[in-house]
Amino acid sequence: MKIQLKRIDNDFYFELKNERGHVTHIDSTAQVGGHDMAPSPMEYVLMGVAGCSAIDVISILKKQRQEITDYRAEVDGTREEVNGAKPFKNITVIVYLEGDIDPEKAKRAAELSFEKYCSVSKTLEPTATIEYKVIVNNKVV
Repeated sequence: MKIQLKRIDNDFYFELKNERGHVTHIDSTAQVGGHDMAPSPMEYVLMGVAGCSAIDVISILKKQRQEITDYRAEVDGTREEVNGAKPFKNITVIVYLEGDIDPEKAKRAAELSFEKYCSVSKTLEPTATIEYKVIVNNKVV
């Protein structure tokens, strides 16, 4: 896996491209000298957690013939300073599912994702506690 980064302006606005040609951008907030024209690198980490777990959960539920009509997630990360860096200390994910879905299967799919399959979560595991909650058809599982 390889990513190319190219500086766009004289500050912190960058274009990133993967090997398949997909392009995205990164910037920083105005507080640290950026223009806030794109998500920050740490926001992309949280997006990675959301996307990785979504792919896992949906894949597992589809294999179980569960009918998903909507999938949303909210990810909240808190950071703590450690020797000048600010890694994530805690990450909380709330998964919202709608459809003809067995709540226990949804709960198990999330468990498998966060505790076994999600490479992003597993990468963060040594430094961050990742908690998750599953809500199926507006009911906490």
